This record gives sequence, C-alpha cells and structure tokens, in this order.
Amino acid sequence: MNEKYMQMCLELALKNQKKEELPIAAILVQKDKVISKCVNNKNINHNVLGHAEILCIKKASKRLKRWNLNDCQLYVTLKPCEMCEIIIREAHIPETYYLIERLEYKKTYSKSNFIEISGMKKLKEEYKTKLKDFFENRR
Repeated sequence: MNEKYMQMCLELALKNQKKEELPIAAILVQKDKVISKCVNNKNINHNVLGHAEILCIKKASKRLKRWNLNDCQLYVTLKPCEMCEIIIREAHIPETYYLIERLEYKKTYSKSNFIEISGMKKLKEEYKTKLKDFFENRR
C-alpha cells in the first residue's frame, strides 16, 4: 500500500464535497503510475453508476485498451459497496485499498426482488443454446 495514493484520494474526495457531491474518490495505479482517478458524480449526473470506483475502472480500461486490470491496484476513500466490489472483481483487480469502512447507515440498501420467469420453456432453451454457443466460440 502506498500512502501517497491514499492522500491523493482523500484530497480528491474533499474537493468533490465542495461541489455538493459525495466525498468519495478512487485512484487506479499500475506499476507505481496513476492510470486514472475519479470521484463520485452520482448526484451531479443523476446516474446510479456514478461511483468513483466504476468511473475509475472505466477510464483506466479505456486508457489501457483492455478490461482486465490484473496488474493494477485500486485506492478508494471508502470501502466499496457491493456493486463496486463485483465490478472490481470482474476487472480482475487483485488489490483494493480503502481508508475507512462504510458508515453504518451506508451499509443497508433498499430491497429488490429478482424473480425468474416461469414457463416460456422454448424461449429459455433457445436462449441457453445461443449463450452456450457464444461462450464456446470464444475459447
């Protein structure tokens, strides 16, 4: 862990707070070089995906021209939420350093129900086949 990156994160986060935005920032580093740095913009842009971690990963992927960031480290001011954790794993980032745990009131989310459609056997089988073919052709 490199303290200078965490200090940069904190400074970015506090600047963001002055814009009436959440004071959360992320920095992605590769071989001791900053590849991307972002802040939350969820409130300003009215976009649920405006998390600093997601924006930082997206920016780094574009810059490096690849989605697999397995040679990078991510620094964030606040422990990532569940959504961001999944995206960090999907990007194969091996190490994520955070400054503080999520605050107690930030740990709960509204409930969403995920319900598999019953029936539609023909449509389900067709889709399973197409999805299977897609992944087999990518090997």
